[in-house]
Amino acid sequence: MIFLKTEDEIELLRQSNLLVGRTLAEVAKIIKPGVTTAQLDRVAEEFIRDNGAVPTFKGFPNPNGAPFPSSLCTSVNDQVVHGIPNETPLEEGDIVSIDCGVLLNGFCGDSAYTFCVGEVSPEVRKLLTVTKDSLYEGIRQAVHGKRVGDIGYAVQQCTEPAGYGVVREFVGHGIGREMHEEPQVPNYGRRGTGSLLKRGMCIAIEPMITMGNRQIYLENDGWTVRTRDGKWAAHYEHTVAVAAGKAEILSSFQFIEEILGDKAI
Repeated sequence: MIFLKTEDEIELLRQSNLLVGRTLAEVAKIIKPGVTTAQLDRVAEEFIRDNGAVPTFKGFPNPNGAPFPSSLCTSVNDQVVHGIPNETPLEEGDIVSIDCGVLLNGFCGDSAYTFCVGEVSPEVRKLLTVTKDSLYEGIRQAVHGKRVGDIGYAVQQCTEPAGYGVVREFVGHGIGREMHEEPQVPNYGRRGTGSLLKRGMCIAIEPMITMGNRQIYLENDGWTVRTRDGKWAAHYEHTVAVAAGKAEILSSFQFIEEILGDKAI
């Protein structure tokens, strides 16, 4: 069932999502070579709880019922999504996609951003730029009267002609009181197909794009998803409210980009 949100509920979703943006900015302050993803996770969890929210990822079960052990998903280089924070230091030239979710005042926030660790190669920088661009192309389609397939088609047309792969096994989703609600929002599709988008629908759009082909596999930890060819992947995510004429972005990269300055993608 798809739940349409009232203006008051959308405002609560906005507050949750802005907290996610501010959390990711706290993490952005300390990302550099030598820092571990476990350190990033500790900073994020403390900030989330200090602001009266709880991290929604921590304890979230996978299909086998195993709880996710951390507050952030930190996916490094060829890891696509759901990487578990650990004590391995990040290295110069790495990228790390950080996905964060919170529950505040009964509503969920969910957003992701891919960070550079020091200086990255031009090829990797292009991957990040195109992936981020594809997110906004998808958001442009999240308007009343369009369909979910229009979003996926826009993402696909932005990324595949550049030679990139579009992951199909993991998709965006509705969001509200629950982190994952209907409808599913794939990053591929045909225009004019899928669920009808209506004013008041709130969805998380999250392109997961690979430098090589789209084939992936699940690691033995039951969570971490990697590319089969070992090529790197990027992931950006915004939560938006469907509206007439133009989608309303409820999450924000502004806080992150104020920290990154001229190093922002």
